[in-house]
Amino acid sequence: MCDNGGACLLGGPEIHHVVQATDALPVEIRAISAVLWHAVTVVLLVLATGCFWLIGHPNPPLASVMIAVQLGFAGLFVFYGMARLQTLWIMPQWIIFLLIPAVMGLGMRHRARVRANHRYDHAFPQ
Repeated sequence: MCDNGGACLLGGPEIHHVVQATDALPVEIRAISAVLWHAVTVVLLVLATGCFWLIGHPNPPLASVMIAVQLGFAGLFVFYGMARLQTLWIMPQWIIFLLIPAVMGLGMRHRARVRANHRYDHAFPQ
C-alpha cells in the first residue's frame, strides 16, 4: 500500500525521489519538500479514515470539512495543471478529489432524506 517513502496508494515515488536526489536543490528545499510530501500523505490517510468512520457515525460538519479539503486539492490540481502545464491530464488527481466529495455528498443527501422520512413517519403514523 505505501512505499518506503510513505507515498500511499496512487502516490508515486517518481516525484519525491527525483526531488530528493537533485543535488542542485539546496538541502533546505529538499527537506521542506519531504515534509510537504509526507504531510499530504498524512492528510490523505486522515481523510480516508474519516470516510470510513463517517459510514457508521454520521457527522455532517466533519463531512463538510472533508469535502472542502478535497475540493481545495482538486482546485489546486486544476489551477496548476492549466496554468503551468496547459492540460489537466498530466496531473489527473483532480478527478478523484472531485469524485470522492461527490459520493460523500450523495451519501449525505440520501441520509438526510431517510432521516426526514423517518421523522415524518413518526410524526404522522398511518
